[in-house]
Amino acid sequence: MGFLNKIMEKQTNTGGQSKDKKQPELRFVVEEITTLMPFLLEKLPSKNRHNIKGLLRDKQVLVDGRATSQFNHLLKPEQVVEIRWTKSYQKQDYKDLTILFEDEHLVVIDKADGLLSIATEKQKLHTAYSILSSHIKKANPANRIFVVHRLDRETSGIMMFAKSEKVQKLLQDLWHSTAKERVYLAVTEGPVDPPQGEIRSYLAENKALIVYSTQNPDKGQLAVTHYETLHRNDLYSLLKVELETGRKNQIRVHLKDLGHPIIGDKKYGATTNPIGRVGLHAWVLAFKHPVTNEELRFKTPIPAKFQRLFS
Repeated sequence: MGFLNKIMEKQTNTGGQSKDKKQPELRFVVEEITTLMPFLLEKLPSKNRHNIKGLLRDKQVLVDGRATSQFNHLLKPEQVVEIRWTKSYQKQDYKDLTILFEDEHLVVIDKADGLLSIATEKQKLHTAYSILSSHIKKANPANRIFVVHRLDRETSGIMMFAKSEKVQKLLQDLWHSTAKERVYLAVTEGPVDPPQGEIRSYLAENKALIVYSTQNPDKGQLAVTHYETLHRNDLYSLLKVELETGRKNQIRVHLKDLGHPIIGDKKYGATTNPIGRVGLHAWVLAFKHPVTNEELRFKTPIPAKFQRLFS
């Protein structure tokens, strides 16, 4: 298990860090009745209203030891206001998904395998979309959620949704310049050889909705996948897979092309299913926030079922 311990050393869910991270925490005593925004503007002359709203959003402002996000929070004499430069966003858990990050523009989640990203004709309830839609409507019934990208039902890991059509369009239109890392973990059948490399082909879809590779650029979209073996035994390989492009079923098709389909992926050639699911997990997502330009990075734990295959 040594290799997994090394991989897991840095497996904390992380978002972008404030540029003020190394500044000392600040503490102010309120002297007269006021509200939080003008108080902070006075005490933090280097910050503007937008900066302060970011601090409030990320639970970095505490009044008498309690985080508050309300810019018009009433302050009374003798109360203590603290500023912490490290974000303290609290994860929220729902059945089959965890909210890793949320602001007024977007939501980042960790989706469990078996949960649909969006509704289908057969299943309209209990999807990632429906759970998040209910979540944001708690604050305002008019709030809406918008799909940025999808994960297959049996794929677990990081997904992102927008809170407006404008942000959705920004993320989708600028995805190639915005996304810094898109890393997956895949468990494949057999020991992969060579242990690392690049797979490049053009992907197309037939009438049966099966995606396939072709070397004819006129018949498909270019897809490029990079992979590296983190561990392998006689039966399986654990691969770190990075996407240069983001085509439908790209990883699944390319690993089939490699001769090592993902375990549990019968659609794309797997003959074994030792963990009762497809062995694919969206592990790392790093991107530039489309509105605030903040660098955000999220990393999730290696699924326990993956780990047990190599213990």
